[in-house]
Amino acid sequence: MRVGSLTVIDRDFVETSNLQRQLLFTEEDAREALPKAEAARRRLQEINSRVTVTAHIDDLTPANAAALLSGADVLLDATDNFETRYLLNDFAIESGTPWIYAAAIGSYAATMNILPGETACLACLFSEPPGGTVETCDTAGILGTAVTVASSLQVTEAIKLLTGQAGQMRRTLLSLDVWTGERSEVSAREPRPGCPVCGLRQFRHLRGEGRPHITLCGRNSVQIHEHGRPVNFAALAERLRPLGTVRHNDLLLRFSYGEYTLSVFPDGRTVVQGTAEVARARALYARFVGS
Repeated sequence: MRVGSLTVIDRDFVETSNLQRQLLFTEEDAREALPKAEAARRRLQEINSRVTVTAHIDDLTPANAAALLSGADVLLDATDNFETRYLLNDFAIESGTPWIYAAAIGSYAATMNILPGETACLACLFSEPPGGTVETCDTAGILGTAVTVASSLQVTEAIKLLTGQAGQMRRTLLSLDVWTGERSEVSAREPRPGCPVCGLRQFRHLRGEGRPHITLCGRNSVQIHEHGRPVNFAALAERLRPLGTVRHNDLLLRFSYGEYTLSVFPDGRTVVQGTAEVARARALYARFVGS
């Protein structure tokens, strides 16, 4: 048995701060601000050229979830926000695709297997995304070993599934603190009666209800969505060059203006760094990229 194809989806680009916990990336990737999906694809192809690796430099949204995820044997969550995780949960339950949740924050790691029709889903245990004040990688950071533990456990469970040994997969939400050694498990053996997603099949995240602008963890940034509006990097660079510092390749254009940096992707999606205020980010986007 071997993995024949792998799809990597990521909306972000490599920065130096990623390198202590992201083993696929290099300092050169950070200097080039290479999109993470493409950097991962290149490195994985160097490790095993027989595997077909496809990179999608994109944000996973309700509009493109089916196109990007359909046909997968298993979905692995390596995201940094609950909006995307609940979208994954909706898609997995609606399509019957197994997915494996994993998270890391500070020295804490967690993972859970979701097998549609067999186990609890994410909404069975947490009916709503966390609200109020919660730790983020801005406030708590992320210990590299916590990421390694979470991902190792996640991949081991995926191997069980792909080798036809789903019966050996854990039926709990497992969490542990790699610093203190504290560990806990919550049963996820069966779906919760009345669960709005796997019980009532109400896929509101897949329908995009109330989807917010997503700030990027650890980055004091806001992501501005543009729906399929292509950007001519050469023309945009020429227009912006008198106003600040511009550099670009075929995959990304970065424009620095004072304390702000706008990273523009070919489809118009833009990460505005230097503010977490959506209104300010949208104003900068409209001023420099266009509304």
